[in-house]
Amino acid sequence: MFEGWPLLSLLVWLPIAGGVAVLAAGNGSAERARWTALAVAVGTLALAAALWVGFEAGVAGMQFEERVAWIRAFDIHYHLGVDGISMPLVVLTAFSTLLVVVAAWEVVRYKPAQYLAAFLIMEGIMIGVFSALDAILFYVFFEAMLIPMFLIIGIWGGPNRIYATLKFFLYTFLGSVMMLVALIYLRTQAGSFGIQDFYSLGLPVGIQTLVFLAFLAAFAVKVPMFPVHTWLPDAHVEAPTGGSVILAAITLKIGGYGFLRFSLPIAPEASLALDWLLIGLSLIAVVYVGLVAMVQTDLKKLIAYSSIAHMGFVTLGFFLIFRIVAAGGGRDGALLALEGGMVQMISHGFVSAAMFLCVGVLYDRMHTRRIADYGGVANRMPVFAGFFVLFAMANAGLPGTSGFVGEFMVILASFQAGFWYAAIAGLTLILGAAYSLWMIKRVVYGEVQNDEVAALEDVNRRELALLVVLTVVILYFGIHPAPLIDVMAPSLDALFGIVMSTL
Repeated sequence: MFEGWPLLSLLVWLPIAGGVAVLAAGNGSAERARWTALAVAVGTLALAAALWVGFEAGVAGMQFEERVAWIRAFDIHYHLGVDGISMPLVVLTAFSTLLVVVAAWEVVRYKPAQYLAAFLIMEGIMIGVFSALDAILFYVFFEAMLIPMFLIIGIWGGPNRIYATLKFFLYTFLGSVMMLVALIYLRTQAGSFGIQDFYSLGLPVGIQTLVFLAFLAAFAVKVPMFPVHTWLPDAHVEAPTGGSVILAAITLKIGGYGFLRFSLPIAPEASLALDWLLIGLSLIAVVYVGLVAMVQTDLKKLIAYSSIAHMGFVTLGFFLIFRIVAAGGGRDGALLALEGGMVQMISHGFVSAAMFLCVGVLYDRMHTRRIADYGGVANRMPVFAGFFVLFAMANAGLPGTSGFVGEFMVILASFQAGFWYAAIAGLTLILGAAYSLWMIKRVVYGEVQNDEVAALEDVNRRELALLVVLTVVILYFGIHPAPLIDVMAPSLDALFGIVMSTL
């Protein structure tokens, strides 16, 4: 239907150009800047919907490819394309950015045009990350993401925003420099910067290990994996609501995406040799970080730590495939683990966005994130309380919500690798329920604790619309995840074939 359309270029450059237009509009009128940002965000989501509709679900290869010579001297191309792994993440990015624009409508009063422009520009850059098929183009987009998020936290963040932004920047930048070295080395071996050209190199195990560790330095920080996770709680606490939504819903997914696009297919033997490390770190994230979440006194920190625990399921699913195959689980078991990790990434994007938007609703009214400052919110905000409880239960993996599907698939696949993998991974359902119920009990239920809570007003129409949309999506994919899995399965099957072909 959309053959010949430069859909991916439009998805990358429309929000970037729109962000520049919003900056220009903001010089004269904040209201005009808001409407311009909304039009751009809606237009980008419409293009993303067209991408989904035009995507051929049964095809494993790249679709909507665009390729133009960029820097001829080094054989660098402007090369875009999506498959079943990247396309859902592009749609999630467009969806999440629209939520952020609407959520900021009445709330952001300080430099609203610059705020909205930063998110639009970041949207285009993140779509570029998921669409890039040239390694240098990927690296440019990967690094460029730092700039708008640095500004978002540094300008509109909390009292310790400078510390949080510097920590976020340094962690991410140092890891990605090592990735750049690995990409340049791969170029010398493959003769091009085409990511897919790297898959057939067949590098010696020693070289693969070095390349794998370089990629690990970049992507583990993004996920973030234990022990390089400490930047995330600080960034979430200081970031404005929109910044927290994009960090949790999209930025963390780039780490998981990097493992699938780079680490596993380029260094399969190193992935096999070091799978114990990734599995161990993933299980630590699931259990230890879940326990850390239980003792938090700040709403945002609790949700931030829960995000780290849930992303541990993603990396666990990706790197358990070797153990599953060795234990006789075969291709089907490995694909179940890969699909579970991917579904968990998408689901976590929706659920974490919903959780941080709910915290934003409370913060806009009371200007505090301390759990002890709340109590009895349901007495004053019954509609909000209903949504907040639903999202918290989805975050804990309640059956019928999207939060359950990916975790269940990974746990089911883990049984094929060994009982103890599944037993330890399954603890997240207990821990998730523990810290979620602990939070709900102290924030939502009970008697009204103070005059500030007594003065609360329930959600307005704008906030209600956001919460309803997120509820529909979370319940839809919780009850009927097949459309998502059908899109991903062929590409994940092809990826598994590439990984296992060299072992």
